[in-house]
Amino acid sequence: MTEADLPAVMEIERVTFPLDAWSEGMMRGELAEMPRTRHYVVALVDDEIVAYAGLAAAADQADVQTIAVLEKHQRNGIGSAMLTELLAEARRRGAREIFLEVRADNPRAQSVYRRFGFEEIGTRRRYYDDGTDAIMMRKRLDD
Repeated sequence: MTEADLPAVMEIERVTFPLDAWSEGMMRGELAEMPRTRHYVVALVDDEIVAYAGLAAAADQADVQTIAVLEKHQRNGIGSAMLTELLAEARRRGAREIFLEVRADNPRAQSVYRRFGFEEIGTRRRYYDDGTDAIMMRKRLDD
């Protein structure tokens, strides 16, 4: 992902996360940390950005910062491909475990993460702006 991708990325962000979308400033801040501690990628279909994902990594830990896929492109493997890339980058950076938060009311995403070997490790009460809890998940990368 580059700054030139931000208009398309921010549109996906607002559509996908209408209640708690990141601001453009937040996203620019993430990009400013690339490649030092961040890794952000986009997915293209017919030269159109249809998804993006981001990773934060420091020392032996990494965090999935975000994954978003336009609804009309969901269920065709793009999200899984994005997650696969983030896991590979975490390993390349020497991370031994990777963490994420997922909305408690998003069982489809939870199922994808479980399929990739993530395990629930706790709950962050009222984590999202609308009061929804976040389920914290972890995957050990040395497994």
